Amino acid sequence: QVQLVESGGGLVQAGGSLRLSCAASGGTIINRPMGWFRQAPGKEREFVAGITWGGGGTYYTDSVKGRFTISRDNAKNTVYLQMNSLKPEDTAVYCCAVRTNFAYGWSFAREYDYWGQGTQVTVSS
Repeated sequence: QVQLVESGGGLVQAGGSLRLSCAASGGTIINRPMGWFRQAPGKEREFVAGITWGGGGTYYTDSVKGRFTISRDNAKNTVYLQMNSLKPEDTAVYCCAVRTNFAYGWSFAREYDYWGQGTQVTVSS
């Protein structure tokens, strides 16, 4: 069974950058589409970005387009989220997950399994 571990979170000032990593173990994610979600205190979990298994297709929620970039290195069994021009409203716990269902669309959490524990991102103003 695939296990996912996120890293790279931290405290950064508004306008700064962070690069999150999602490393898989116990199985491969090479042929699996992946997604990043985030959840802020008191808010519902929100889709951030998704990437097809080969990396040729990427998808973003509107609020991060032009600032965040999702990528993957299948040789390292790892998916990344480069976050630039960070804003205080980006503060949340960020989790990655494997997309295993294809009924509703990238932004639906029900489409994903094997969630990681998450990494905290805090953006100060």
